[in-house]
Amino acid sequence: MNTRSDLRNPSTESTSAPARRELRGRGALLGIAGAWAATRAVMVLMLVWSFNSSNVVRVEVTATYHNWYNVLVTGTMPHNDIMWQYPPAAAAIFLSPDLLPFLTYFQAFVALTVLCDGLILVGLCRAARRSDGSMAGALLWLGGLPLLMATPFARYDVQVTLLAVGSLLCLRFRPKLGGVVAGIGAMVKVWPLLALLGTPRGKSTKDAVIAAALSCAALLAVFALLFRDTLGFLGNQGDRGIQIESLGGSALMFLRLIEVWPGEITFQYGAFEYTGPYVAAIARFSLALTVAGFLLLLLWRVKARRWTSATPLDAALCAIMVFTVTSRVLSPQYLIWLLGLAAVCLTSKHTTQRPIAWLVVIATGLTNLIFPVMYGTDILANTALGTFLLCARNGILLYATVWSGVRLWKATVPPAV
Repeated sequence: MNTRSDLRNPSTESTSAPARRELRGRGALLGIAGAWAATRAVMVLMLVWSFNSSNVVRVEVTATYHNWYNVLVTGTMPHNDIMWQYPPAAAAIFLSPDLLPFLTYFQAFVALTVLCDGLILVGLCRAARRSDGSMAGALLWLGGLPLLMATPFARYDVQVTLLAVGSLLCLRFRPKLGGVVAGIGAMVKVWPLLALLGTPRGKSTKDAVIAAALSCAALLAVFALLFRDTLGFLGNQGDRGIQIESLGGSALMFLRLIEVWPGEITFQYGAFEYTGPYVAAIARFSLALTVAGFLLLLLWRVKARRWTSATPLDAALCAIMVFTVTSRVLSPQYLIWLLGLAAVCLTSKHTTQRPIAWLVVIATGLTNLIFPVMYGTDILANTALGTFLLCARNGILLYATVWSGVRLWKATVPPAV
């Protein structure tokens, strides 16, 4: 009987195809792991090398965080330091370097932050394996975070982003666990609680909200027992002014450049802020914008009727963008939050926020130029280039926030008849 060498056994074909796909998947994961190790090694080297920008970046850990640690180990919150503006569970982050007693405080903090960064990537890769999943989210986080150079590893925002990302990834199948994680995040830096905004109506929302409330209450009770002055941070938030990197700050920066506004830059509350005429009014306007934004988000929640698996992710990104853009602060590390939530959105093929995610990446690249690269030479000096970069970055974020809300609304709210 004649045979042809190019004929294939169907059974062999059917069994080898999944094997080949598995091999390709493993190869992709190895490639991602290698890229993560290489990029993070470069970020750490940027942080530890002794040049001006690295000194500016790492002082937050070596001075501010370490000073708080020295107070926290005595059993009290550092509420007398006006830079302490965080909920009580943040103390756990600043005490966490004790988990690695064989390293210095700085080394241990950076090591734990890198670990949290890796856990975020692992979570995004696992989410990509779902039936409607995509690797785009993992790739965005992998390549987006290094755009901030060394800054992410010298701030505690990667840890907070891990809690927000973990909450969102849990909500779909385990809403109670997602609520617990969101509650923990809220007691560390408040904003992760917004991850619950887009949970589907009904039992999922009820379970998640109750779990979040219980975890918040439990953590507050624990830290109240362990530390004195647990709520002292509340008094240090209300008097914040307009930080120069904020949306209002960029407007004042432009007016100062063209010599229309006579204000000055002052270091206060641990940041460079504007002082002078109309600053208090702009601060109040920023708060009004925040309130208006969240009222619109609540209106969306009431009117939304079409829910997909991506809706909770999209709503969380939109809510955090509202919070970020209308903030009186808008520090460079806020972009870590946006990158993390944008990455979570991109783990779903059904997301409405894909173009918003890439605008966040562009804004992140500009943020790196603003701080630390040109912070001292152009931003604080109020040069034309520094003003252009800050206004461009904030303009992109403002546009992305409005577009995010519009896309979320159109995808979930049926048109009026």
